[in-house]
This record gives sequence, C-alpha cells and structure tokens, in this order.
Amino acid sequence: MERTLPANPGTTAPCPARTRKWSDSQPAGLEHTGQSREDHSGPGALALPRSALPRTGSDPLLLKTQTPLGAVADSLRASDGQLHAKAPTKPPRTPSLVPPEASGRPPTYCELVPRVPSAQGAPPGQGCPEPETPWWEAHEEEEDEEDRTFQRPQAQVSFCHPDTPSRLLGPKNRPLEPGVLHTLRGLFLEHHPRSTALHLLLVDCQATGLLGVTRAQKRAMGVTSGLELLTLPQGHRLRLELLERQEALALAGALAVLGCAGPLEERAAALRGLVELALALRPGAAGDLPGLAAVMGALLMPQVSRLERTWRQLRRSYTEAALAFEQELKPLMRALDESTGPCQPGEVALPHVAPVVRLLEGEELPGQPDESCEQLLRTLSGARRMARDAPKFREVAAQRLRGFQLNPELKEALTTSFLRRLLWGSRGAQAPQAQRLEKFQRVLSTLSQRLEPDD
Repeated sequence: MERTLPANPGTTAPCPARTRKWSDSQPAGLEHTGQSREDHSGPGALALPRSALPRTGSDPLLLKTQTPLGAVADSLRASDGQLHAKAPTKPPRTPSLVPPEASGRPPTYCELVPRVPSAQGAPPGQGCPEPETPWWEAHEEEEDEEDRTFQRPQAQVSFCHPDTPSRLLGPKNRPLEPGVLHTLRGLFLEHHPRSTALHLLLVDCQATGLLGVTRAQKRAMGVTSGLELLTLPQGHRLRLELLERQEALALAGALAVLGCAGPLEERAAALRGLVELALALRPGAAGDLPGLAAVMGALLMPQVSRLERTWRQLRRSYTEAALAFEQELKPLMRALDESTGPCQPGEVALPHVAPVVRLLEGEELPGQPDESCEQLLRTLSGARRMARDAPKFREVAAQRLRGFQLNPELKEALTTSFLRRLLWGSRGAQAPQAQRLEKFQRVLSTLSQRLEPDD
C-alpha cells in the first residue's frame, strides 16, 4: 500500500522503522520487471536520471533501472533472493517525491516510495480498511491536562437508551407477543450458556457504566465509572435503573419457566437452562454477579420455587444441575447478598451492586436484626472497595470479552428497554414501575397456579 504525503511538498514524512532490501520479489513488483523505461515514456513524461534525484538522509530510494526478466532470473540467488551481489549504498533521510501525473510510471508494490497527491486529493476511505476493534476491547484515551476542567456533576446521568430502534419488536407492541416469545426461545436455544453469559456480561457492563462510557458522560457524572457514580448522591437515577433491570431480568427468567404450558419435561429443561446460565455467570467464569443475581432471583421466585413436580423432575432428569443449584449456587447467592462473597477483580468482572444500591435507596438489608450493624458496615466497606477498584474491574471485563462474537439480536433481548417493552408492551412500559411490577407478579402467580394447582 502506498503512503501519501500532505499537499505541501515541503512537509517531511516520518522515517520508516527499517530499510527494505533491494529485492523486489513481490508479485506486484515482478509484474513490471523487464519493461524498459521507453515503454512508459510519453508526452509530458518526466525523465530524471537517478543521480539527479535528491539524496539527503537515510530513507531508501527504490527507483532503480529496470532490467530484463532473464537477467533478473540469472542474478537471483536461492539462499536470500537478492537481485544484486553488492549491498546498496546508505539511503537518504528525506523520501523522494515523484509527482504521479509527471512520472508516467505504473504504481509499484513499494510502501516506502511516497507520492505527492494530486490537487484534488484522494477521496476519504480509499485506503485499505483496518480491522475495527470493538469498543469493549479498545483502550480508553487519557484526557489532556488542559481538558480536565471541573464541571458540576449532573444528577440525571443514564446508561439506558429507551429510544433505540428494535430488531425484534415493532414500534407499537402488545405485552408478551407470542411470535416474539417464540423467536426468543429459539434464539436462546441456539446459543451455549457461556455465550449467553458473555452477552449478559456485556449488556450489564454497559448498563452499569463500566464499559462504553463516553468522555461527555464522564464529565457529566463527575467520575470515570458507574461503579463510582452509584455510590454518590448524583447516582440516584442509575441506582433506580439497576434495580429495575434486575427485576426485569428476574421476571423474564421466571416467565421462561412458567410460560412452558407443555409437558413437565419441558419445564424441567427450562429450569436446567437457567441453572447452567447461572453457573456460567458465577465467579471464576464470566464473573457477572448482577446477572447471576437476576437469574437466581428467577429460580428463587415464589411462583417458580413452589412447582414441586417440576423441581422433582429436574432432580430426576438433570441431577447434576439440581445438585449444583442446591450445593453451590444458593450458598453463593446468600453470601453475596450478605456482602461476604467473592468480590476480587480477576475472579469477578462485575461486582454485586444490589446490596449497596438497595441500602442507599433506603431499603432494609436482609438478615438477622442482631447482625444488621455488621452487615451494614460490610456493605459500605464493599462499596468503597468497588469504587476504588473500578479500573481493575473494567480491565477484567474487557479481557473476558476479548474475541467475543456478538449476536445483535441476543444482545438486544437482554437490554432493559427491550425487557420492559416485552413484558408490559409499548404502552404499559410508560406506567410507574411499582404498578408494573405488581401487575406482572399477578400474571406469574396465575400461570404458576395453572401449571400446578394447590391441592
């Protein structure tokens, strides 16, 4: 690929990292070998002798006299492919500028011979496209010292984008559309639990403000990460969004089980899928603790936990998943809620934020009354460590997602705005959150009673 220089011929191009041998063994270079200089001469051609070209510096000058193809073949050596036995002289520092409209020579395969662009200039985007790095893998640029001016933090910083066009839902949709539910079921069955866990980790990191935060958002919230923002007074809106997100994910997970009106084995398979997803989200795997809390919230929901025949079928058909749920996941979730579970960056990519969010929003912490003071201190200490280690969590999350193959539809299905519209419809999603949650809890209770009525 040829390098182009600015329109000003006096501008000096950066020196290349190393010099190139005289060997012109590339296919594009051999294509023109053997053509005489007279073949390219014509009206307006600029014939410059080699000695007349400027030589100031050490940049290689790769304009050499073409030789017949037969002579080139005779001079080639099998060991190194050199075209000349004698080493080339020291190249100049300043690259030779050859106007393309005057030389008349066809372009050669040499990136070290820059050419002066024409007056019109090449249109943008004509160069070789470079592979695009996903935003969760790109390194964030540090702000300059002069850009670090103080701005008063805003209290309405949000990472939820409700106006994003949907791939799965129409502009106006009803709650729980059967066609959309069927599409989602096939979408989740096509992906392995580990792939789904990475999709959930990506969306959770974006919703928490750990990855994908713009410079304008950082200036607006006064800190560099949502893990810091949710511990501050101006993080009230973010805390409410995170609580709503966990509730919506838990309701959607419960619906995946309670919506199976077919055979008992189908509901047991849905339970197994949720357990495998929770195992893929746990510390040491994806390390997405908010996602793990949402999936466990679905499995521990009263409308799901009362399905005795379904859980019995799970233990009979999928014994390993049932044992993992009882012996590993339930104790882990209890420790995380009590702020005694794992929270070190590396083992965890996104920490469990629900305890501190609920505490700062005035909710009571679960646990025994005599241990409430100790749990309060553990929760506040964990929040302080979480805000301090936000850059480490960001690095770990980006490392977990490195090389990750994104499915846009699955990513959308895990966003808060999509879940809100799926569960309550485009009109019901605008209702107050408490009213929406109460109404959907009644829907889940009705579905649970239909599946396994009380004796």
